[in-house]
Parts: sequence; C-alpha cells; structure tokens
Amino acid sequence: MAAATQKDLQERMQTVALQLQKIEDELQSTVEVRQRLDSQLTENEQVKKEFSVLKLDDVVYKMVGPVLLKQEQSEAKTNVDKRIDFIQNEIKRTESQLKEINERSEKKRLEVVGIQQAAQQLQQGGETEV
Repeated sequence: MAAATQKDLQERMQTVALQLQKIEDELQSTVEVRQRLDSQLTENEQVKKEFSVLKLDDVVYKMVGPVLLKQEQSEAKTNVDKRIDFIQNEIKRTESQLKEINERSEKKRLEVVGIQQAAQQLQQGGETEV
C-alpha cells in the first residue's frame, strides 16, 4: 500500500465521519420507534387491565373515526391481546436493529480512532499506511 498523506487522511476522515453521522441518525430514529412502541405497549396493557374488571354484561365501544360502535367484549379483548403480541414482536425486532446499529457505530468509531492515530504518526514525521 502507498503511504498515506495528510490530505488522504483528511478525506478518509470526512468520509468516515459522514458514514458515522448517518449511522447515528439511524440510531436516533430507531430509538424513537422503540420509545413509541413502549408507549403503545403500556397503553394496551392498561386497556387489558381495565378489561379484566369488566362484568359480562358491561358494554364495550370501539371508536371508528368520530363514531363509537358497540363491540363484543370477547372481540375487543382478543384484539387487544393480538395488538400486545404484535407490539412485543416489533419491540424484539427493534431491539435487534438497535444492537446491529450500535455494532456498526462502534466499528466506525474505531475506524475514526485509527485514522486519528495515523494522522498523529504522520505529523510526528513518520509515513503511515491506511
């Protein structure tokens, strides 16, 4: 490999910094998705808890647009259970995404450190390879 110049290292650092910024943006949006899922899970678990205190003859309504429609309790409970399962699966998927994004971020951070070390060596008078 050819010896790296200061200009080569600066260009490489800019490229890696942009890649790292994209990864950080992706991480931020994934964290926001995870937070929304947590909120939805909490809401649905609260609804499920409220369903547990209903009597068999209590009426349940479902909001469809601006209208409240009567709904069977069993159907409403089933829908909430399905929603909870779906949200829990989405949380698992999001958690694995977060893990993968964090791993990529760490690799880019190490790459930045390597470039910085090469730049320091170059400034101290030695040629380096990137």
